[in-house]
Amino acid sequence: MLNRTREVLLADRAAVANTSRLRRTGLLQHDRLEPGDGLWIVPCEAVHTFGMKFDIDVLFLNKKKQVLKIRHSMPRRRMSLLLWAHSVLELPSGTASQTGTIPGDQLEFEKLS
Repeated sequence: MLNRTREVLLADRAAVANTSRLRRTGLLQHDRLEPGDGLWIVPCEAVHTFGMKFDIDVLFLNKKKQVLKIRHSMPRRRMSLLLWAHSVLELPSGTASQTGTIPGDQLEFEKLS
């Protein structure tokens, strides 16, 4: 997952949660996210961190994968939503700041075999 606007890599080992079961589970079974990890939840307009063990960066995206909103270092036991979002990218806490990612940036996803 590349931030095309800034030409910086956000994640090179991101999973896709594109079924009801995968969206419900999300990152709940993880102990942490390492740099380069992530989860793209599609479709999605709201997330929560109830039951999670770590903070995450949450990027809300439109259908064209443009960043609409960022929730930096979202702590445990919180909710965040953007009703007009198409999907959400969850990344290790601090990734958005470290890469300079801001609303309006264009992301590009490439499937690796």
